[in-house]
Amino acid sequence: MTRSLRNRIWGWWAFDWASQPYNTLLLTFIFAPYITELLGDGSAAQTAWGYGVGGAGLLIALCAPILGSIADHSGRRMPFIWVFSAMYVFGAAGLWFAAPDSFNIVLILCLFAVGLIGMEFATIFTNALLPNLGPAEQIGRISGSGWAIGYLGGLVSLIMMLTLFAENAETGLTLIGIDPIFGLDANAREGTRAVGPLTAIWFIVFIIPFFLWVKEPRMPNALPIGAAIRTALPNLAISLKKLPKNRSLFAYLGSSMFYRDALNGMYTFGGIYASGVLGWSVVEIGTFAILAVLTGAIFAWLGGKADDRFGPKPVITFNVLLLTAVAIGIVFTSRESVFGFAVAEGSTLPDTVFYILGALIGAGGGMLQSASRHMLVRQADQSKMTESFGLYALAGKATAFIAPLMIGVTTQITGSQQLGVSPLIALFLIGLVMLFFVHPNPQPARKGHPENAV
Repeated sequence: MTRSLRNRIWGWWAFDWASQPYNTLLLTFIFAPYITELLGDGSAAQTAWGYGVGGAGLLIALCAPILGSIADHSGRRMPFIWVFSAMYVFGAAGLWFAAPDSFNIVLILCLFAVGLIGMEFATIFTNALLPNLGPAEQIGRISGSGWAIGYLGGLVSLIMMLTLFAENAETGLTLIGIDPIFGLDANAREGTRAVGPLTAIWFIVFIIPFFLWVKEPRMPNALPIGAAIRTALPNLAISLKKLPKNRSLFAYLGSSMFYRDALNGMYTFGGIYASGVLGWSVVEIGTFAILAVLTGAIFAWLGGKADDRFGPKPVITFNVLLLTAVAIGIVFTSRESVFGFAVAEGSTLPDTVFYILGALIGAGGGMLQSASRHMLVRQADQSKMTESFGLYALAGKATAFIAPLMIGVTTQITGSQQLGVSPLIALFLIGLVMLFFVHPNPQPARKGHPENAV
């Protein structure tokens, strides 16, 4: 492996490290439970969060394939990554304004959506660079290592947040028993609100190697950006028309559409569920998150090795089954009972079970996401990789609003957070059935190192 290629791989991994805190700190473990505290009602928070995240997912679904087609025909991905990185930073930093005494749920959800859209789109264009990082037989390992590094980034940022910034609502102290650093006011929840600016600064600092070392592959037939925009919709329409004829890709996009939506639902509502059902504080949820993220890092790396040995399809199948079982376990875990058996008041058994379920979510989610993007590389036309990842995003986001909205609606109708997350079970099972029709390797293997990038 040449030094240039090695630098490109490390630069590409840097994006996972830099961007992961949006998922770990904001979407799941710190900011979402904080919103639950501010609203004072777990069901209301789960409903509002479902509508907000679902709306952002719908916008991503509509725009991703079009932008991917433009990028493929223009041969330019980096300008898109710059723009969406700026949105990431702006949206994350703005969450500082979620102050208890002037909380505006609409403003905060809009800022969160801006950052989420930026993160998702930047990820689409970055993932499209994966096939140029190594030969086919190493892509699974490269993808898995990237996810592992991303989880480690999330873990380090989470530990920083819990030990130095996020205060317990009752004591005003962080996980290690100190006041939030930099003189942040615990009464105004400035320590917890700092999660937004910290996420933005983290991204700005650690994305630098990506922009220094990752270069786009040369595209001899690239169109000027104006021509690429004009031809994007017609070419996308042609690709969509032909898509059902590519039965394996069509089935895979359908399968991943459902199981990724279910997984994202777990990530999005895990912290809110723990806060509302088990009564955990932000710091307690953060401790739980450390375990989940650590298992995610370890098993994403192990999953990459399994991917290289067995291929992505067996890895995906195993983890969809695992996460289906976890989803069932979540529905049957509450402060009053575990798996249908009543527990004594004050029992720590529900907490222990939820810790175990969280570790399994981290392990299964890390392996599943790594293997999924590798599977897309195997299924896609190599000349339309960004468009394919756009369709992959469309597949993920076309129903990405369904899981949050179904959870929001089910929670609102039943008034129960436990029953509210039950739609995730059905989504995992639908994805599993459709996965049966996916060919494990329909594209011919690429040989050798891709040295067409400068």
